[in-house]
Amino acid sequence: MKTLEESLKLKARELHAESNLPFIEVYVDVPLEVAEQRDPKGLYKKAREGIIKNFTGISDPYEAPESPEIHIKTHENTVEECVEIITDYLIKKELIK
Repeated sequence: MKTLEESLKLKARELHAESNLPFIEVYVDVPLEVAEQRDPKGLYKKAREGIIKNFTGISDPYEAPESPEIHIKTHENTVEECVEIITDYLIKKELIK
């Protein structure tokens, strides 16, 4: 059985295909510990304290995409390097020059 997220992603891919538009899934990957350190609003802390319910990665599961077109590891790359990865992909697919 497909999850809601999988169903939505498939629907988005179908809609793009019907319109002859590319669908590019970008997985912005960061370990939970790093995401918590970067959290300027303290949402992860509130989720751990139970103040925020159903918070992805804390009280709700998170499932990484199985085969994204682009996989960015923000804890291993600078912002500039992440932008370059995306730009290189778009150039390779001839979506930009």
